Amino acid sequence: MPVYRSFSPDDITASESVHMTVDEFEALRLLDAEGLTQEGCASRMNIARTTVTAIYDSARKKVADALVNGKRLTYENGEIFQHFGHTEQFKLFDVEGGKIVNEQVVYTNGSGHGALAGFLQAVKADVLICGGIGMGAQMALADAGIKLYAGVQGSADDAAKALAEGNLEYDPDAHCDHHGHHHDGDCGHEHCGEHHCAGN
Repeated sequence: MPVYRSFSPDDITASESVHMTVDEFEALRLLDAEGLTQEGCASRMNIARTTVTAIYDSARKKVADALVNGKRLTYENGEIFQHFGHTEQFKLFDVEGGKIVNEQVVYTNGSGHGALAGFLQAVKADVLICGGIGMGAQMALADAGIKLYAGVQGSADDAAKALAEGNLEYDPDAHCDHHGHHHDGDCGHEHCGEHHCAGN
């Protein structure tokens, strides 16, 4: 985990923030601070080299946005993201016999509310763990045959483990509309299913 969790410009009060994931921080640390090759970084992070490229590109854009536009830079901490429609990445979990046997982070590449259900269907997710989520997105997930566990907060890894073990606590009434009722717990960086998907 990053030792320093946020950075802000000295000469202004930053009104906007850029949120960097721990994976993005780690890619920057390994490639730029330690000087590893992308192959070396991929080996250290136990992910594919193409995934390293995607993570690194995303991280550099966020750093540039923070530096050029005077935004505060903060780090996501592996918790379920609270605004489903703005999800930048999902964490996919494969579950067998009540245990997680594989996990992978995938990027949505800017997919909006309407496209996220299709994105999850394309990666063969059958379950989604998230927080607040709008009715339109809930309907799209239902149409895609993806079971929803909404209103979940905290660590995405812990939530996925709890679901795999059959004891995940969630709020079936959690929702999100764009008029101010943003429940804590939107699906973000992780999801769960048998190709289990859960959100930061």
